[in-house]
Amino acid sequence: MGTAICYTDMLFIFADIGSERYTFSFTIRDSPTCFINVNSWGREDYIRSLSESFRVGDCVTIENPLVQAKEAEREEKFNPVTPSCYKLLLSENHSVVKTSSCYEMDTKLLSLLHLPVKDPQDYYSLGDITANGQSLDGRILNVLAAVMSVGEPKYFMTSDKRKGQRCEVKLYDETEMSFPIVCWDNESIQLAQSWIPRETVIFASDVRINFDKFRNCMTATVISKTIITTNPETAEANVLFSFIKESARSGALHDKMEEQSKGSINLETVVDIYTVEQLKEKALQSDGKLEPVYGIIYVTACFKFVLKMNEMSNTCTFCSDVSSYSKSTFSSFDILVDLTDHTGTLYSCYLSDCVAEETLGCTVSRNELGCSYLI
Repeated sequence: MGTAICYTDMLFIFADIGSERYTFSFTIRDSPTCFINVNSWGREDYIRSLSESFRVGDCVTIENPLVQAKEAEREEKFNPVTPSCYKLLLSENHSVVKTSSCYEMDTKLLSLLHLPVKDPQDYYSLGDITANGQSLDGRILNVLAAVMSVGEPKYFMTSDKRKGQRCEVKLYDETEMSFPIVCWDNESIQLAQSWIPRETVIFASDVRINFDKFRNCMTATVISKTIITTNPETAEANVLFSFIKESARSGALHDKMEEQSKGSINLETVVDIYTVEQLKEKALQSDGKLEPVYGIIYVTACFKFVLKMNEMSNTCTFCSDVSSYSKSTFSSFDILVDLTDHTGTLYSCYLSDCVAEETLGCTVSRNELGCSYLI
């Protein structure tokens, strides 16, 4: 196998009774039209060493891989879609992956880092995603956008002592000034930390779009299928670069950022206390207007409904009962809660994501009852 550029990689851990099996997957590319997925299974030491030996954007040489026909319909649910009919398998005993130094890198390969793997015209604007709203919930789409801000990685520990991390990036374009995209894996988080806000454009292929009920907005999530191209060299990206420069020059971007910051809420300033009855009265007085009410309420919570994950098949037990089609999933709390005080009950309130984890005092991957939940 010749030298190629590493495009994306993901590390997974599969636990069996009494043992753990590790797998590492990444995608390589050596021409504008040719890229292929690479998989390796093995012991923890070997897989961790392999996964830490190179980063996205490095040039690697792979020796003695096994070439195997891929099962596209099954494998591409969780891996990047590639034009090749094959995949590469790495063996601990027979295969070798070598990383090229900065002096050995082929400039032709490095130029591929700025060429999207999908049609550069095949993407949704952020405004289109927001306008379509919940009709796009769960869809896998391509996004072209500029980076507004990059959040600090947030680290957490699951109840079975596995480390996790999360990083949220805010995107913008000509149609929408603040759109969140969330990274969960180490590689995409490291990549995001290299982006310069209001100077970087990304083309993210195959991100999952979801409606965040807690924040009442659409969001994107980097998944195992996602490949992100930083500062793509395409006509569409050049138009967006021009928008960035013009917005910065005219001060329009700064004005819009200030306008949005005025609409945000500092939780420390929330001091009004309400009863359930008072909140219901405010809702009746709103005449259907979606104006938020910020306040403190002292209630008893009743958790009334959850969906349980089948961890082996990575499917939802509810979805598998009603459909023969198994959608790919990611774990997150999304719980309906009834809130009750001495004046009444607010039914079917949503408790989601990080707020749910903080409230329940456990992570989404495993709670005290041994159940996993999903959106």
